[in-house]
Parts: sequence; C-alpha cells; structure tokens
Amino acid sequence: MLTLGIETSCDETAAAVLEGIREVRSNIVSSQLVHSKFGGVVPELASRDHIRLIVPVVKEALDVASIRLENIDGIAVTCGPGLIGSILVGLCFAKGLSYGLKIPYIGINHLEGHIFSTILTAPEIEPPFISMIVSGGHTDIVYVREFGDYETVGSTLDDAAGEAFDKVAKLYGLPYPGGPDIEKKSQKGRPDFVRFPRANVPGYDFSFSGLKTAVLYYLRDKGEEVKKEHLEDLASSFQDAVIDSLVEKGIKAAKDRAVNSITVSGGVASNAAFKERMCSDAGELGIRALFPSQELCTDNAAMIAAAGRYRLENGESSSMDLKPFPRMHL
Repeated sequence: MLTLGIETSCDETAAAVLEGIREVRSNIVSSQLVHSKFGGVVPELASRDHIRLIVPVVKEALDVASIRLENIDGIAVTCGPGLIGSILVGLCFAKGLSYGLKIPYIGINHLEGHIFSTILTAPEIEPPFISMIVSGGHTDIVYVREFGDYETVGSTLDDAAGEAFDKVAKLYGLPYPGGPDIEKKSQKGRPDFVRFPRANVPGYDFSFSGLKTAVLYYLRDKGEEVKKEHLEDLASSFQDAVIDSLVEKGIKAAKDRAVNSITVSGGVASNAAFKERMCSDAGELGIRALFPSQELCTDNAAMIAAAGRYRLENGESSSMDLKPFPRMHL
C-alpha cells in the first residue's frame, strides 16, 4: 500500500510517500523563509505560501518516489492542531485528491504524527512507552498504551520548549528560529556560567515562562556588554536549564508508568545535547531513549503518512465534512 502524506500545520509545506508502514519512498519539506524577518510565523503569510507550494511539493514527492498519482492507495493529512489557515490548505487539497482519485483519506492529529516519527526510525518499538513531543508549539508527555490509545500525562503550562528557545534567542540578539543558533553557541559555552531557575511544577507538567523572564532580568541587570563577552556561556546556561527540566520529567514519567522506553520527537529532539543527556540519564536506569532521524524531528509528512497508514489499515477514514482544528488533543 502506498500512502501519500500531507503536512501544512504551520510554516512547512510537506509531502511524503510511504510504502507499507515504514518504508519512506520520499519525504519533501519546503520551509518558508519569509517569516525570519518578522521573528516568528505570520499566519496569513504562511497560508498564502502553502497555497503556492502545495502542488509542486506533492509533485516532487511523487517524482522522487518514482510513482504516479494514480498509484496512491490512500491519503493522510494533518487536520490539527496548528494554524487554521495553513491546515485548511492541506486538508482541502487532500479532499480534492481523495474525491478525484476515489481513494480514502484520513485526517491525522499532528501530535500523533510526531509519535509515529520515531517508529519510522526505530521499528522495533512496541507499546507501552512514554512519548515526549518537544517542539516550538508543544511540550507534551504522552503515555502510549497502544498505537491509537494515548493519555497525555503532562504538558507545558505556558511556553513550549521550542518557543522558549526562540524568545530567548531574540533576547540574545540571535535570528529566528533560535534553537539551532543557541545550540551552536552552547557548544563553546559553560553551562554553569549562570544558574538559571528550573520551574518547580508538580507532576509531569512544564513551565518555561519564568526561565525566559529570568534571562530577561539577568540581561537587564548586567547590561549589553555581557552578551558581547559571554554569549556562548549564556546560551549554554539557558539550554542546560531547559534540558534539565525535559530529562527529569520524561524519566520520571517512564519510571512511574513502569515502562522501559521513551521516545522523543519534535524540533527540539534534534538538539544534540538534549539527546546525549536523555540517552545517558535514561540508560543508567535501564530505560531506552529513542529519537527520530534528524529529518524526521521537525514537521514532516512522512510521520503523517505513517500514522495515517496505521489508521487506514484499521478501516478508518474521514468524511468530506471534516474541519480543521486549531486546537486538538490526543
């Protein structure tokens, strides 16, 4: 079975072709560069770019996979959560293909897609396990009883981890998106230069707004010179605080649920220091920490196709009146 995946939940226009449930024949992602000068995603500009890019991106996915549109057996498309205008572009396109080709399509929760991104890299993983989704829009801990049976046990009370990276990068004078630049600067910095606070939030929830505010106050008190002289140290100190919170909560959830595997996905999962710390600390307790390949960490359509393939195989499909969901829980 060949599944076409389509992802347009934010500012990446993506399409992929999946053979079976794990063989990625193509995975095309077009990132919208227009938002960098604004320091964040502009929803109206995002939806306009999706309209412009959706046809050539899907065509390229088919060409790379060496198949024709008529060969597709089913379509999976993100229906939420995300920017409603962006989601609408991909959803309407998928509905049109489904109707024209007379094949089923299924709307997929973007968060479930992230869970399946790790399955594409580590096919041996079997439920139950803990899944951490850590990105610019989400910081969630999910207990996966079975594929399709999820319990969100923790989430952020304010900023997502990736959002905190972007906001602090702006304070440091770094461009958007901020995560890659903070990670790069951190490689030459001292994580103990400043002991930024770790939020003491009960259970498995997160909070990063206080950390962001602490960075703001530190820079205000120390002046601009500290950024010029110690930018690498400041980046490393901030990154260390975020990683501490993520690793502690993820491992706590795995221990409390008595599972031996943690999967981590989303854009922040591409951070090498986070991956190293999580794998090391979890490994000491006999818990496997599994991360997707680099290209599957950020938003992509292969993960949507994988989740869709699972649901289509189980006889599920969506009707033509399916609406986009700006907010959507697992």
